[in-house]
Amino acid sequence: MPDALGHFGPYGGRFAPEVLMAPLEELEAAYHAARQDPAFERELADLAHNYAGRPTPLYFARRLSAELGGAQIWLKREDLLHTGAHKINNCLGQALLAKRMGKRRIVAETGAGQHGVATATVCALFGFDCRVYMGEEDMRRQRLNVFRMRLLGAEVTGVANGSATLKDAISEAMRDWVTNVESTHYLLGSALGPHPYPMMVRDFHKVIGEEVRRQSLDQIGRFPDSLIACVGGGSNAIGLFYPFIPEASVKMIGAEAGGRSLALGQHAARFAGGSPGVLHGAFSYLLQDEHGQVGLTHSVSAGLDYALIGPEHAWLHDQGRAEYVSISDQEALAAARRLARTEGIIPALESAHAVAEAMRRAPAEPDKVFVVNLSGRGDKDTDIYRENLPELEG
Repeated sequence: MPDALGHFGPYGGRFAPEVLMAPLEELEAAYHAARQDPAFERELADLAHNYAGRPTPLYFARRLSAELGGAQIWLKREDLLHTGAHKINNCLGQALLAKRMGKRRIVAETGAGQHGVATATVCALFGFDCRVYMGEEDMRRQRLNVFRMRLLGAEVTGVANGSATLKDAISEAMRDWVTNVESTHYLLGSALGPHPYPMMVRDFHKVIGEEVRRQSLDQIGRFPDSLIACVGGGSNAIGLFYPFIPEASVKMIGAEAGGRSLALGQHAARFAGGSPGVLHGAFSYLLQDEHGQVGLTHSVSAGLDYALIGPEHAWLHDQGRAEYVSISDQEALAAARRLARTEGIIPALESAHAVAEAMRRAPAEPDKVFVVNLSGRGDKDTDIYRENLPELEG
């Protein structure tokens, strides 16, 4: 757990304007009260099961494992959740909190669009007004999810500032929240931002790792040797990792976006080219230039295209408890294509980074068991796949 000020070691904290301190404290108090209320837990569990579709399967990728000839690769099928990704876990939890706090308007940011779709979904479910901020470049890349959000009743606002990607969408969502704190809850979508968001988002996603603990014992007879997940802000990865942190024999591996190269502006691998700094209310590893200005990022995957990593991941990295690697655009695309051809599963491009790392390691680790968090499905990325795999066009 973080300390009272939201620090994981030196990382995290609450770096926010004074006008947001009271709403952040209100949110923290509401969260702690809710997690001690059995009625809240029952309602969240009911929605997770009957609305979102939990528990998700732990699936043995038999043909992929056989082709690689080494470790067994098991997939945690978060892609089978309602809306197509893990994001719904956190959105349901925060929507219930907003209802408890009497907030009837929700603002959110989105990169790949999956958090935006999940936010629009829960707003429709609870009857909330919804505005989602999205970089114009991401709107171009994720047109299907923009349409889905609008179909669900959300107002999608494009952001042209900066790189017109996730970083800029978060900035605009926070500006909106500052202006409308009395009526509005900011439904932040990853394990980053000012305290209590990194802790709260992790807690709403830890169901992923809790299920894997039970499922691996039931289906495999033991815990996996390695857990592998993609890491943008880090919500799906920390949800998988957190319940296993005390299990020293279980490796935890995060796959960041290596992009086109490891030159600043060509990737989003914070541990490969970043240094500690502050962005959007938290202190963590940040891609920045020699003057401390936030660096531009690139990834073929919109959901990994972000300059800061969640603070708990920074702490796990420094403690040596988790390992973080970078996967290039081309490696992720190749992994997605191979998974589709061997298992009939088209992954989200974010998740393909984790699949690629499992494929890279598996041949050298016979008799080992890997669990890869398949955090989302690839429908949303069809246009990007078409752009990058033109040989598949008829």
